Amino acid sequence: MISNRFCCTLALLGALLNLPAARAQNHPAPAGQATASRIEAAFQKFWSAHSPAEAERTADEIVKTSVTFDEAWRRLQAGRTYSVRQTGVIQLSNRTKDGIEHYYAVTVPPAYDPARRYQVRFQLHGGVGGRKDNQPRGTGEIGALAGAEQFYVIPYAWRDSPWWGDDQVLNLNAIVDALKRTYNIDENRVVVAGVSDGGTGAYYVGMRETTPFASFLPLNGFIMVLANDEIDDGGLFPNNLRNKPMFVVNGGRDPLYPIFTVEPFVKHLIGNGVTVAYYPQPEAGHNTAWWPELKDLFEKFVADHPRDPHPDKLTWEAAGSSHNRAHWLVIDEFGTQPGDTSSMPDMNVFRNSELLFSRTKPAGRVDLLRTGNTVDASTRGVAAFTLLLSPDKFDFRQPIKIVANGRTVFEGRVERSVKTLMKWAAQDNDRTMLSHFLISAVLFEAVVQRPRRWPAWHKDPMRRRGSRQKGFVSHPEKRPGKCHWQGRR
Repeated sequence: MISNRFCCTLALLGALLNLPAARAQNHPAPAGQATASRIEAAFQKFWSAHSPAEAERTADEIVKTSVTFDEAWRRLQAGRTYSVRQTGVIQLSNRTKDGIEHYYAVTVPPAYDPARRYQVRFQLHGGVGGRKDNQPRGTGEIGALAGAEQFYVIPYAWRDSPWWGDDQVLNLNAIVDALKRTYNIDENRVVVAGVSDGGTGAYYVGMRETTPFASFLPLNGFIMVLANDEIDDGGLFPNNLRNKPMFVVNGGRDPLYPIFTVEPFVKHLIGNGVTVAYYPQPEAGHNTAWWPELKDLFEKFVADHPRDPHPDKLTWEAAGSSHNRAHWLVIDEFGTQPGDTSSMPDMNVFRNSELLFSRTKPAGRVDLLRTGNTVDASTRGVAAFTLLLSPDKFDFRQPIKIVANGRTVFEGRVERSVKTLMKWAAQDNDRTMLSHFLISAVLFEAVVQRPRRWPAWHKDPMRRRGSRQKGFVSHPEKRPGKCHWQGRR
């Protein structure tokens, strides 16, 4: 009996002694600590996403943690943590949005350091017409065209998917995104080079997709190959080449694209504002025998021309929504407007009257110039466009002024938005090109009527029926409840 009471007493004493510990284990963490953990977990999920679409879905979870704008900005600028990877040639593949499978080879530098940001060179091959399928050729090594220490990417084109097609633009974009999710890539030092058909492809990419790339380097290529009736779709705009510098080489004895044929068009680009380092090789044929002599100049050109993720000056022309963005400019709607700018020099006009490329589709163009907090926009054939504003270029403590075709259409302060910041960070996957505020320009005459109750994701109110207005809609989260606009009746 004594023994049983003693055992019960010990058990009760043990339970009492353990009670504080049990209470401590069940006590919830402080609110601040719990929020920090949720933020950390949400960002880890964001960084682990395999595509922009997946990242955008996780971005909503980050917004729901109530993370502050400053904290989100700091994390996005720091980026994901990279790990040690296999070096040498890696054979990879993807399937682009149009359902086509692509193979490509990536050469990872032998001394790859995940803490360091690396330059990337896309090297587009020639002989596209002789390739019947998407299968890789050779070892995937850069070979004789090796230069500075960097990542080399060799994608593959073939007869049904040449460099001068939308599919290959999708492919290059997908590869850039995949590289940034796996390796510590310098987003401002990704360049597109190519030889022969690959050089012609570099011209094409420069006219279709400028945002991810720092420069274009066509070697033994010819821009006017793209004027072929089977290639020219009415959506090639040489004006777009003004946005990035080019390094061009052609040979005097090249039987395909000799200097005397190519040079007038290269000089046309130079004379119309394209930055071109042109190195004609009078004795060279359709080969790269000159590479040992030009290699250092080539690599110095690349090193001296990093991308500005938020350039002060932009021009972009497009004929549809497929290629309607250049950095912080997005053309939303097309159409001739009464206030269109008439004095916009057109690089598509060659020797006063000839057109380089056909104009079978309605096109629109926007030229932007930022000076401090003021943006001057000249437009032609554009009904609406959006500006993505970043504090890297704008002082949000001061008013922002937008002038379109000589008319002030917006002037005021703007607010910071975590939702907008995360949306575009998910899409761009770029530590250096963060935007958190949108200003949408509506340049056409529209009718507006504000309903009694706005749906959660209603379109811009200036496109609804009611009173006539022209102006801008600025919205940090694309919600009409937070719209501010200013225009003329």
